[in-house]
Amino acid sequence: MSSLTKSPFLVFALSFLVMWLAARIGFFCRRKQNNLEEDARQDLDLVVTATLTLLGLIIGFSFSMAISRYDQRKNYEEEEANAIGTEYLRADLLASADAARVRELLKVYLDQRILFYRTSDEQKLQQINAYTAQLQSEMWTAVHAPGGPQPAPIPALAVSGMNDVLNSEGYTQAAWWNRIPTAAWCLMAAVAICSNLLVGFASRRARPGVIRLLVLPFVLCISFFAIADIDSPRRGVILVIPQNLIRLSQSLNGR
Repeated sequence: MSSLTKSPFLVFALSFLVMWLAARIGFFCRRKQNNLEEDARQDLDLVVTATLTLLGLIIGFSFSMAISRYDQRKNYEEEEANAIGTEYLRADLLASADAARVRELLKVYLDQRILFYRTSDEQKLQQINAYTAQLQSEMWTAVHAPGGPQPAPIPALAVSGMNDVLNSEGYTQAAWWNRIPTAAWCLMAAVAICSNLLVGFASRRARPGVIRLLVLPFVLCISFFAIADIDSPRRGVILVIPQNLIRLSQSLNGR
């Protein structure tokens, strides 16, 4: 399920097919039954209404979870750009040779962070993460080695700034791993399937129109697509654009 939700378009197609089949199965079961009495019909309508209400609440909560995670990724992208920009300025507190080395590493590191946001290929992403870890080690050595184990107060600001750069990358990575749990997707899918079964079973017509049994599956699959798209950082329509990192890169390369 976790690999499935990484592709919003696959979620759209598969959810529509499954829920439409559920509605058709419900209608088929209804045709095998005798006409319901009025009391049974009222009870069935009550169950359908309650199930659809529960489904709406679950979809609303899931959408809210996806939005909060998307906002978190955007905020950490901004914080990461601020941390790199601040450390670039604090490099002036080091000796000239060390400052030049730190700035050079920060520019290369910034390019890798932009690629992290733009890359969707898993193999390339592993290479980016490996190179990023190597750059982090080199940057930490570049600011920590000149000052020794106990740097002076002013150079210590450069060490503190580099620590913020490294921490911001960790926070960003954690935010990209933080997605809607698989159990929540399974619960939402189960309630959606039950809702379509009940809607098909509660059909009052002997032959309901094709569109009538398509409306609910289509609306629900759009909702699932929106949730999966917002919750998926690398695939889909709504992506986290590293606009702050790109602007910082343009600013640093223009100097």
